[in-house]
Amino acid sequence: MAKESRTQVMGILNVTPDSFFAGSRVNDEEALLKRVQDMLSDGAAMIDVGACSTRPGSQFADSCMEAERLEWSMPVIKSHFPDVPLSVDTFRPEIACLCLEKWGRMVVNDISGGTPEMFEMLASNQAPYILTYNHQPETDVIDDMKSFFDSRLSELDRYGVREVILDPGFGFAKSLDDNYRIMAHLEAVQAYGLPVLVGISRKSMIFRLLGTTPADSLNGTTVLNTISAMAGVEWLRVHDVKEAAETVRIVERMKQNL
Repeated sequence: MAKESRTQVMGILNVTPDSFFAGSRVNDEEALLKRVQDMLSDGAAMIDVGACSTRPGSQFADSCMEAERLEWSMPVIKSHFPDVPLSVDTFRPEIACLCLEKWGRMVVNDISGGTPEMFEMLASNQAPYILTYNHQPETDVIDDMKSFFDSRLSELDRYGVREVILDPGFGFAKSLDDNYRIMAHLEAVQAYGLPVLVGISRKSMIFRLLGTTPADSLNGTTVLNTISAMAGVEWLRVHDVKEAAETVRIVERMKQNL
């Protein structure tokens, strides 16, 4: 995907009963429409729809349940907000394919790190893709991340997948120090010349460090979103759109005066 000139905000919408932050969950049409409208009004440029929680320790919903949740929620979003850019948060190629075929072009946000089946499906549908570094580092985390992206990007190129966003995968298979080392070296991800997405909203790298909970982690989230926006990442994936959008506005104004 083309790089943006400023950081944009992706709002999280979970049509699940068990995603780790309760404030992101919706389970009926009224709540769904209100959350989408609120996020758009607050400054979201894209809505990321998830129907299978991947929080640590969770029991993944099976593909039938994931599809069922999308079958009721996606038509509601598309009918009321036909022009809003969407991404689907799924690691299953068959679910991503369902969404692309039934509800049109959208980004596929895959936290798994990718599989040949997913890459083949993306190529067939010419779909944009968020490639997540989801790997237990065996060496220095920056070196391991580079090796991971080098390998996966070469594979994606062989399949003909050209629109890729890189996600350093904060919170996935990494220690607390690994997460903060990546945050301190976002330039290592940006060096690929592709859009970068940072998703740290209310994650354990915040509440474990501060001894709090996801519900009490907005301040820490804003700090890390500020660092990310200062570094010039293209996307912030967040639960709290208003606060993230305000962060971006402040950072952009400061950058104009450097």
